[in-house]
Parts: sequence; structure tokens; C-alpha cells
Amino acid sequence: MPDHPNFPFRPDHVAAEALAAAQAGAAIIHLHVRDRETGDPSQALDDYREVVGLIRAKNDEVILNVTTGPGCTWMQSDDDPAVCGPGTLMFTAERRLEHILDLKPDMCTLDICTMQLWGGVAINLDPMITTMGHMIQDAGVLPEIECFEAGDFVFADDLMAKGAIPKNAPFTFVLGTKYGLPATTEAMLYARNQIPRDTPFTGFGVSRHSFPMAAQSVLLGGNVRVGFEDTIYLRRGRLAADNADLVRWGVEMVERMGGDIASAGETRAMLGLKQ
Repeated sequence: MPDHPNFPFRPDHVAAEALAAAQAGAAIIHLHVRDRETGDPSQALDDYREVVGLIRAKNDEVILNVTTGPGCTWMQSDDDPAVCGPGTLMFTAERRLEHILDLKPDMCTLDICTMQLWGGVAINLDPMITTMGHMIQDAGVLPEIECFEAGDFVFADDLMAKGAIPKNAPFTFVLGTKYGLPATTEAMLYARNQIPRDTPFTGFGVSRHSFPMAAQSVLLGGNVRVGFEDTIYLRRGRLAADNADLVRWGVEMVERMGGDIASAGETRAMLGLKQ
């Protein structure tokens, strides 16, 4: 868990952070949950149910975009390279989507990368992603396609061609992971040019690249994502007080660049989500 005095992990705190971020101008809230005692990442259905319920009790307009990332991490054993090691977390498609099928949020992420990531390997092969893509669509949820490296865009084309992901799916470009797309202007432009014309996209950078890449996304006609999942700093040496603090900086950045902030309702219309 990041070293921040206000990092949320209890369900009530996560929900409060989401509501405050929405109040600060966020149209979409991307949700992960954590163990309320230890702060470790959680995959418990009850934790998702509690957080989503607390948010919806006070705000039924903000768009909820819930993760499906956990369950694709493979760590190699030191003793036998053919055997997984400590830290491996591999789920079936049904387990990765348990909370999505139960809660049916507006959106969910769909990571499609297979690559070295954070000391292990993220494995998202065609059979798994095809199954997940169909299950997400059958549940009436809009997947957001997360691309970490160049080959993901070719994979996305193939998935879209066979109907595993919908043609109106928005894309997110994750820049700045060690072995993925670099956090550069050239990489952001490359990513934007690989997706279908007029497709909504968001480009963001990890850690110190968060706001520079957010600005680059705006310049290319994309959207902004900020939050504690990506960075706990507003700028070098200056911690953000909370997620809403990062959102306010993002709003100010967009407006100073001549852009407009879409409301949750306007964003729903742009993405084809129900009002």
C-alpha cells in the first residue's frame, strides 16, 4: 500500500474518497477494494458490494468503472521455472468477473496485456479475454480496454473483429510501466493512432508521469485520469491530500488548456451509457 497518511482502504473511506472525487469534478470513478484490516488488495465480493452500495446511496449519477485486473498475475518459482511461485494470483474468467456479474456497474476495465509487470507476468491470453469480453457484454456492462504495450492494439483489433469487445468500447493507454509503453509524447501519439477514429480514449502516466501524460492526452483529444492508483503526488515533493485534490488539479489543468469538463450525465451520453 502506498506510503500516504490518507490512503483509503476501509470500505467507508474508499466510498468517501469516490464521492469527494465526484464532487471535485470526476465523471467516472475507477474502483479497487482492499482488506479493511490489513490494507492489502482484496478480491472479496462483499467488499465490492459494500463500497458500491455506499457510493450509490449518495450518488446515482457518477459512472462506476470497476476493476477486473486481479487474477492475471504469474510469478515464476525460483526452484522450477515451469511452476508458479509465491505471489501468483490466477483466476478463472468467472472468478475475475464475479463482482461485475453481481453488481453490474456501468463499466469495468479489461486489461488485455501479456507482459512483464511489477516483478511477474500479467497473462491475458486470447481464450480468457474472449470469454471475459462476451460475459461483460452479456451483463450489459461497457468494458474499457486497457492497453499497456504496442501489441495490445493488434490484439484489440482481433477481439473487436470477432465481437469479443464492442465497437464502442473506450480505450485507456497506460504509459510509464517499465516494460510497457514509455511515458513520452511519441508513445501517446502512437497509441492514439492505433485505435478506431473518433473512439473515446484516456491516456495516463504512472507515478511522476501522471500529470505530464494527462496533459498530453488532452492535447491529442483524449480524456484525463488521475488518482491514488497512479500517483500520490501533485508534483515532485508535494503529496496530494486525497484523490479529490488530484481531481481538482486535473480540472484546473484541462480548463487552463482550453478544454471543458464533462458532467457525469454528459459523459454517459458520450459513452452510450444509460442515463
